[in-house]
Amino acid sequence: MIKVLDKPHLDLITPIGRGFIAFLSALEAFATLVRERGDALLIGGDMFFASQWILFVVLTARRAIPTIYPWRSHVESGGLMSYGANLLDAYRQTGVYAGRILKGEKPADLPVLQSTKFELIINSQ
Repeated sequence: MIKVLDKPHLDLITPIGRGFIAFLSALEAFATLVRERGDALLIGGDMFFASQWILFVVLTARRAIPTIYPWRSHVESGGLMSYGANLLDAYRQTGVYAGRILKGEKPADLPVLQSTKFELIINSQ
């Protein structure tokens, strides 16, 4: 179920139920940023921000707060810029790992891999 907020400065959709606490926490975090007059914002890739990323894209755009996001999709949705691992390459590496396991290699014998391809995406609009 969703509910539209009646406040004129926030015409956002508020999730009711499981995500409501995360939504309120995100609003509180953003209010602190505005109150403390933060110069910029760096959004991490954890689940808290991942569950509320559209909210942060909208709020930071309205307040003209320069923000760096972890994934390209945030910039495609209107965010300023992103810097992070190339997800297509990470998915490819996951497929290679799965293939090696399906061919009989033991998961414990496989090396731990880290991303080697990163991308910086800047919204020019």
